[in-house]
Formats: sequence, C-alpha cells, structure tokens
Amino acid sequence: MKYTISQELFQTLADEVEVLKKARKAVILAHYYQKPEVQDIADFVGDSLQLSQQAAITDAEVIVFCGVHFMAESAAILSPDKIVVLPEAKAGCPMADMVDAEGLRAYKKRVPGVQVVCYVNTSAEVKAESHICCTSSNAVKVLQSLEGENILFIPDENLGRYAANILERPIEYWPGYCKTHDRLTKEDILQARMNHPFAKVIVHPECREDICLEADYVGSTAGLILYAQNSESQEFIVGTESGILHPLHQVCPDKKFYLASERLVCPNMKLTTLAKVRDALKTLSPRITVKEEIRVRAKEALDRMLAL
Repeated sequence: MKYTISQELFQTLADEVEVLKKARKAVILAHYYQKPEVQDIADFVGDSLQLSQQAAITDAEVIVFCGVHFMAESAAILSPDKIVVLPEAKAGCPMADMVDAEGLRAYKKRVPGVQVVCYVNTSAEVKAESHICCTSSNAVKVLQSLEGENILFIPDENLGRYAANILERPIEYWPGYCKTHDRLTKEDILQARMNHPFAKVIVHPECREDICLEADYVGSTAGLILYAQNSESQEFIVGTESGILHPLHQVCPDKKFYLASERLVCPNMKLTTLAKVRDALKTLSPRITVKEEIRVRAKEALDRMLAL
C-alpha cells in the first residue's frame, strides 16, 4: 500500500515526530490496520493485545497509541503509571459499542453464574464486568480453559462461533459483529478464487462463518502475516482490513496479495494521520484514562487470560 501523503510531507512530519518523541520520552504503537505512513513511524506495529503488552513493558513515559479507543484503554489498564494518548479522539469501534456494561449486568442478573468471555475489542467497563478476556488468536484456548456450559461470549458472534465450532461445545453469543469484516461475503471469496485460482484464502475469524469455512487459513492479524511468511504459496487472497497489506508486502516482498474485497476498510482505523500523531505528542492529548475501580477489575479479566 502506498502512502496517502507525499513522500516530502511524510519526511517532514516524520522528522517532527522523531524530535517530539525523544523530548517526551514517548513510544509510538500502531495497529496493523493503520495507514502505511503511520505504521512506518511507529516503534512497534502489531495487533491490539501485542501493542498493549508492549506498552506495559516499555520504560517510556508516554504511550502514543495509533489505533482505536478500546486499544488505548487496554494500554491504560495495563500501564496506569504512563500517559496514554490517542491521536484521534473519534477513533472508536462500532463492535465494541454493541455491548455496554449496563446491558451486560442485566444479562448476568437474568443468568446467574454465567461465565463471561470478553473479546478485547470492548470498553474497560465491559471488561470489568467479565470473567476473562480473549483475543482472536487465543479465543479457542480461553474457552477450553473454562468448565461447564454456562458461558457467554461477547461481543463478536462470528469469533465466538468460530472458536466454539472448533471445540464443538455450546455457548451463548452476544449479537455483535465487526462492521468491516462482516461486509465480506462468500460471493466475494468465490469471485476472488476465480480471479486468482492459485491463491490461498486467508481470513480473520471476525468474518462470517461461511467465509471461515471457505478459507485455507483462519487466524488473527498477526497469525495471517505469520502464515503468509511461512507458506510455500506465492499468492494470497486476504480477508481482513486493508491495512494488513502494508506489513504483508514488507515481510513477503516477493509474494502477491489480493484484498478479498475493496470494502475491507475500517473508517475508524483510518482516522489517525501523521499530523495528528505529531499534535498528540505536542499537547499530550487526547489523553485516555480509566477510573481506578474499573481499571482494577478490568485488569483481573486481562490477567486471567495472560495467565494462560
């Protein structure tokens, strides 16, 4: 993927960011779905959990999180002693907004003793109401660690169903989904296979069930990159957000990657710009904080996952 700004402007802004970063003793984290120019100025590029864990072990005083709101919140949960800033305050996650703490508390009241497995793509308040968190890469392992059948998976029904199908165990699903991944259809995959008959289909488990069944490999963002690196195949149809093409081309420059659909673009992830990263370093805002009583409970759900 090419930059959305000129090379000259990129260099100017990158130089400014570098100076400010040193002055602020900051570290810049960027999700794989960010614009290429934002990924290229980051100290670390990864998926949401990788980035939060990186935030927790860094000795930087300031964390600039180039992603969406729940990711910066996770960093604040794990790193309460650091300043966490999100360059674009409006960078939210529609799927995370599909479950709120009040609604979850009402469910738990109706179903006493339910074990809530909470995808990291949720607010800190929702994590605080959950038993354990999971990511797209460890959802199967997390579900496997729980006994009994009284389990609720929130908020991504597609990921929950994918994990439950592998384990062949019944669980309840919250009616949530990723608007970007849910745009991908089986017809898109079939058409892409016709256009590129020798390509492997690799998709994210936030995609619909029928798409996961069509894929050659299903995995987290980091998992898809690793699969492409290790595969003998030279061509891939990619079923996840378009930003992943940039790191894929970096680690596999001789391989070909085809986005399964041009609709695989998350508007929230694309709100962050290099200029906003620079401004966030200048002003140390917008700052993301989590109330201590919520942070402690949310961290317990994250720690249970990390303990696995």
